Amino acid sequence: MLSVQSINIIKSTVPVLEVHGVTITKRFYELLFTNHPELLNLFNHANQKQGRQQAALANTVYAAALHIENLSAIIPVVKQIGHKHRSLGVKPEHYPVVGKYLLMAIKDVLGDAATDDILNAWAEAYGIIADAFISIENEMYEEAHTAAGGWEGFRSFRVERMVKESEVISSFYLVPEDGGAIAAFKPGQYVSVKINQEGAEHTQIRQYSLSASSGKPYYRISVKREDGDQDRAAGAVSTYLHQCAAVGTPLLLSAPAGDFTLNLEDERPVVLLSGGVGLTPMLSMLHTLVEQAPKRPVTFIHAAQNGDFHALREEVDALASEHPQLAVYYCYNNPTKQDLEQQRFHKTGYVDLPWLQSVIKDAGGPFYFCGPLPFMTAMNRSLKQWGIPEADIHFEFFGPAASLEPAVTV
Repeated sequence: MLSVQSINIIKSTVPVLEVHGVTITKRFYELLFTNHPELLNLFNHANQKQGRQQAALANTVYAAALHIENLSAIIPVVKQIGHKHRSLGVKPEHYPVVGKYLLMAIKDVLGDAATDDILNAWAEAYGIIADAFISIENEMYEEAHTAAGGWEGFRSFRVERMVKESEVISSFYLVPEDGGAIAAFKPGQYVSVKINQEGAEHTQIRQYSLSASSGKPYYRISVKREDGDQDRAAGAVSTYLHQCAAVGTPLLLSAPAGDFTLNLEDERPVVLLSGGVGLTPMLSMLHTLVEQAPKRPVTFIHAAQNGDFHALREEVDALASEHPQLAVYYCYNNPTKQDLEQQRFHKTGYVDLPWLQSVIKDAGGPFYFCGPLPFMTAMNRSLKQWGIPEADIHFEFFGPAASLEPAVTV
C-alpha cells in the first residue's frame, strides 16, 4: 500500500508526465538496451523506430500516475499488456531491471526537478505496479502451461500448408512438430512467432491473430507481407514468412494469448468490422459464431483497397451462402475494372457512419473492429457518434496500444 505522502507526490507529477512522458520513455529504452542488449530479443524493433512502443509505455505510466489512488482502475490495461508479456516471455526478473532504468530516465530528463522525494515515491509506486504485473502474468503462464495441449515458453511447429489469399496476404497452417495436441483458444486471440534468421544479431518475435476457429489440429495465421517504404523498414518476420518459409519450415510459437475476444454468452446481434489484414481476428470470430451460435445475427463488414487485396473473400462468401443469419458487405477504396464489372463490392471509398447505418439492421449489440489505425479511429468515432455504448465497442491494435481519439489542436 502506498503511503499518503507518496500518493500526493505521484499525483503532483501527472502534469509533468503529460508533457515529458514520451521523452522519458525514449530515454528509458536507450538506457535499457545499452545496458541490456539481450532484451532486444524480446522487442519489436520496428515499433521502437516508429516511436509506438515509447508512446504506449508513456501512456501506461501516465495512467498509473493518474489512478495512483485506485490502481485497480488500470487492471484491464495490466491484463492486456500481461497477455503480450506472457506471449513474449517476459519474466519476473525483468521487472527490477526495467524499474532501475525507468527511474534513471526520469532523473535524466527532469534533472534537478526530479528530487529524491519524487524518485523515492516513484520507486515505491513502481514496486507495487510491478507486483501487479508479475502476479497476473504468473497466473497467465500457469494457465497456458497447464491447459490441455498447452505448453510453456516457445514450442516448435512446422508449416503444413501455405495458401496465397491476396496480393499481400498468405495463410500458414501450422502443426506441432512433436505431433501432440494443441491448446484451444478464444476467437480473437493471437500467437507469437519467433524466428532466428541466419546472420541476424537478434531473434524477432511478432504476434499474429489466429484466423480460423479453435478445435482444429492446426493453427492458422494469415500474414500480410510488410514490404516497407521510405518511412519504415520491411517487416522482418512477415517478409521471412512470405519469402523464405515453405512446407516443412519450423517455427517457434508461444501458446495463444490476448484479451480481444468474442463474448459468446452475449446473444444479441453482433457486428464485425475490419480493414485490410484486420480481418484475421474477425474471421476467427465469424467461424466461431456460425459454429457455436448459429441463430445469432451477424453483420460482417470488410474494407479493402480492391479485390486484388481482399483476402479470404471466397471463405467468407461460402459462410454467407450457408448461413442465412450472416449478412456480408464489402467496401473498396480503389476498385479495379474487374471489381466494377462484376459488382464485387457494396461501397466505393471508405466506411462511414451513414453507410453503416444503412446496412446494419440492428445496432443493439456489440461491435468488434480491427485494422489500420486510421480505419480504427474512423470506426471508433462513427460508433460514438451513433450512440453505441462504450461497453459495446471492442477493438484490437496490431502492435502497441495507441489513442483512437483525434488530436486536439489549439
